[in-house]
Amino acid sequence: MTAARVADLAEWAAALPPTAADEELARRALVDTVAVTLAAADDPVAAWTAGSPEALRWAAVGHVLDFDDVHLPSTSHISVVCAPAALACGGGTREYLAGAGVMARLGAALGWEHYRAGWHATCTAGAPAAAVAAGLALGLDAAGLARAMALAVPAAGGVQRAFGTGAKPLQVGFAAAAGVRAAWLAAAGASADPAALDQWFTLVCGTGPIELDGPAVPDGLAVKLHPCCYALQRPISAARSLPPLPVEEITRIVVRTPEAALQPLIHSSPRTGLEGKFSLEYAVAAALLDGFPGAESFTDDAVLRPGAQRLLASVDVRRQPGGADVLAGDVTITVELADGTVAEAALDVPAGHPRRPPSDVDLAAKVSGCVGPERAPDVLALDWSQAAALLRDALPER
Repeated sequence: MTAARVADLAEWAAALPPTAADEELARRALVDTVAVTLAAADDPVAAWTAGSPEALRWAAVGHVLDFDDVHLPSTSHISVVCAPAALACGGGTREYLAGAGVMARLGAALGWEHYRAGWHATCTAGAPAAAVAAGLALGLDAAGLARAMALAVPAAGGVQRAFGTGAKPLQVGFAAAAGVRAAWLAAAGASADPAALDQWFTLVCGTGPIELDGPAVPDGLAVKLHPCCYALQRPISAARSLPPLPVEEITRIVVRTPEAALQPLIHSSPRTGLEGKFSLEYAVAAALLDGFPGAESFTDDAVLRPGAQRLLASVDVRRQPGGADVLAGDVTITVELADGTVAEAALDVPAGHPRRPPSDVDLAAKVSGCVGPERAPDVLALDWSQAAALLRDALPER
């Protein structure tokens, strides 16, 4: 990666002509992001961030349920960073898409080695991308966007050890706010050397190169149907595809999965709802107990249920070497009952994946679950000109 490539990325963003397909992706991303943010309006993170910059607060609250969309090649949550950054500066569809496109390309160039090293790509790729979304909204040209990206470098960090704690959504908020701050500084005339991004890229294990071809967001976005880490969507879907089983008679659950799919799943014996969102053992138990794990499945009380604790203790995870993303290979779940009965299910991609996109009915059901059936029609019809006012009303300063 060279300084010219950074300039190319800024120039790509400045000249982006969104297609109808790009605009439809942006519309669905806005609806999904606002819905999961409103669903968390009463979460403690909303109180913790009161008085903080809007981009920080909206991104942190939007991410705390871990229900927001994911870009799989970059292993990052694009919309919860780029939508708040654009909205906080008065931007809309094009500004979001430019930021999202930069985040997708920069995150994919950082690559799996970056993620495997323990970096949280949503934050590392997110801060420069938020600078682009905010910078376009503030009227920056390509040179200004390159400076804004460079000014975001000091805050372009975040680590996976934060997963399962309040630090995870907060560091996502920090990334969004850092991008907005960098854009404002660039707009005010602050100088920066775009080559700083090259140095940062090398230091955080980037593998490159950056690809400029394709739609605004190459490979699309995965929509979550369950409020937990994306690496759990597939095992949950696999467990849900099993025939009905008497859970009290389950004696052992064997999960075979590529080890790459376990990278973010750092809590094998969770004791809190947040830890449960990053626990393969608990996700499988919750799917068998609850049928369709929702928000109520990821509370502290739900994780500590005796039945859940018994089931998760019976999970035997068999790691298969290799893989370079959280959906490497496929997952197989084998359930054994006390009477000797065995049931098994395997899956490669879960519902909500770009190859199995959610229907309008699926998205409407998710939005209704997040905001209630009375508010759902308004959120489903939301456009970018209305979203910032809605978020300000839902998350007033206190």
